[in-house]
Amino acid sequence: MKKTLVLMTVLLLGVVAFSQNDERKTTRKMMQLYMMMDRFYVDTADIAKITEQGIETMLKQLDPHSAYIAEKDVRSANEPLEGNIIGIGITYQISNDTIHVIDVVADAPSEKVGILPGDKIIKVDDTVAVGDSITQDWVLKHLRGKQNTKVKITVLRSGKGEIVFNLTREKIPLNSIDTWFMIDKEIGYISLRRYAQQSDEEFRNAVEDLKKQGMKKLIFDLRSNGGGYLSSAQKIVDEFLSDDKLIVYTQGSKVKREELRTENKGVWEKGDLVILTDEYTASASEITSGAVQDWDRGVIIGRRTFGKGLVQRPFNMPDGSQVRLTISRYYIPSGRCIQKPYDKGYDEYIKDFQNRSEHQELVNKDSIKFNDSLKYTTNNGRVVYGGGGVMPDIFVPLDTMRASDYFINLRSKNLFNEFALSWVEQNRNEFLKKYPTYDDFDKVWNSLGLMQEFKKFAESKDVKPQIIKTGWVNDIVLNYLKEAQKDSTKINSYTSYEDYATSLVKQGNMIDEIINKSKQEDIKQQEYIQSSEKYIEATLKGSVARYMYGIKYYYKAVQENDEVIKQAVSLLKDEKRYKSILKGK
Repeated sequence: MKKTLVLMTVLLLGVVAFSQNDERKTTRKMMQLYMMMDRFYVDTADIAKITEQGIETMLKQLDPHSAYIAEKDVRSANEPLEGNIIGIGITYQISNDTIHVIDVVADAPSEKVGILPGDKIIKVDDTVAVGDSITQDWVLKHLRGKQNTKVKITVLRSGKGEIVFNLTREKIPLNSIDTWFMIDKEIGYISLRRYAQQSDEEFRNAVEDLKKQGMKKLIFDLRSNGGGYLSSAQKIVDEFLSDDKLIVYTQGSKVKREELRTENKGVWEKGDLVILTDEYTASASEITSGAVQDWDRGVIIGRRTFGKGLVQRPFNMPDGSQVRLTISRYYIPSGRCIQKPYDKGYDEYIKDFQNRSEHQELVNKDSIKFNDSLKYTTNNGRVVYGGGGVMPDIFVPLDTMRASDYFINLRSKNLFNEFALSWVEQNRNEFLKKYPTYDDFDKVWNSLGLMQEFKKFAESKDVKPQIIKTGWVNDIVLNYLKEAQKDSTKINSYTSYEDYATSLVKQGNMIDEIINKSKQEDIKQQEYIQSSEKYIEATLKGSVARYMYGIKYYYKAVQENDEVIKQAVSLLKDEKRYKSILKGK
């Protein structure tokens, strides 16, 4: 209780120190309530829990992005942005209640002692690591820990039996770049997952590697990148723009305007540039795409971004918890703030994706409406808008046909990973002798016949292409029942339940309507299945490539059917069109 009251006192006295008289009364009222609950409440109240819930509720009243992080969650919340974790350095997959090693991090403890892809972890120290209790949380709890602590790992290796390794936990780099590779002889591709502390260094290394392979044009993928450190975004934009250009400025009612500008010579200031965005591209990613668009440095392709233009500052609390408080808004070079409205409250704000979908925005560019009062212009005079994300220069609708029920069930039941992992473990050694590189694998993929094997495997797991849904049949029958019940005279005329049921079946055109609708649904489902077939094969190919050659090659395989990437490649091969877009013609 004392610890909780100290936390509340710090919070409230901090507010009191800067508040007017009415606000002092409010904070004193809260302190008095806490004292009353502690001294007089009939039962023992969980004051700590009440305090945390109270803080969360207060922050939600401010804006959607101010947040409270409990002490136990602070480390896991910060790890993805800090760029490292403390562990042994493996990528793993849990399949059939077993931890399978997929890859080992270079120069990490796992590589140093000789753990290999394909090993199965069966013990951590003296605790059995097999069974239905093995979850992601279990693995993180047992493999991660404090720096320089010891851990004993027992693995089962094909043809070798059990092997015991003694490891010392170390800092493991947590890469923010998913992958980079050459799409063809001139076009390079980089995918950035988040803006972490080391993202700019990772980006420069990726660009330099691609330049050595002959890259002349770059596709930078920020789809599903939810942001991260503002400073990292500044450094990456600095790689695209020449010196002393405004990247972004931040300003709040209690925070003075602060400008971030380019300072150094970048690794990609001249080459053609396309940035990919979607509805999950947010915050620092929007600074990057927005600054590039405002300076007409590159073309944005995809869908409208999330619309997060608020800056949070972390405040550490006495008990080890953390408050991330919005302190300012950020404005990109044209002067626009891309923060979408949140005046209707938190619950409505988080429904934005649902609302976009219902308004057909994800599939139809014309359904997107901007307020003329929020109109701005780029350096070349192109019209852009604030108040709701960054609108791409080239809109690519969401491919709804890829998400057939069959494809969704295959993914949700983890069958791609399960099948690919099993196949790779059975064939890894011999296969790598014949096909040591991904390019070798790519050439023989069609001859492997894995799609047919995979479909049989899926059927054994009770997942079939044709999935019958009965909801619409029930709706038709229900509508006919409602109509029948409107006529009370006719209902009273029935002599038996059988008579009533027979009359319903014969009533109107119910059976004909159901049969006609059934034919339409069969045709539609076949179209979905056929359309999603290429995505199913690409995902399967990527999953096998991931376990055989590394995570980088999963992305290389699936991009072959990525319509947004196809549009980017097409544009970069049409120099006249590329330049015309940037000039606003």
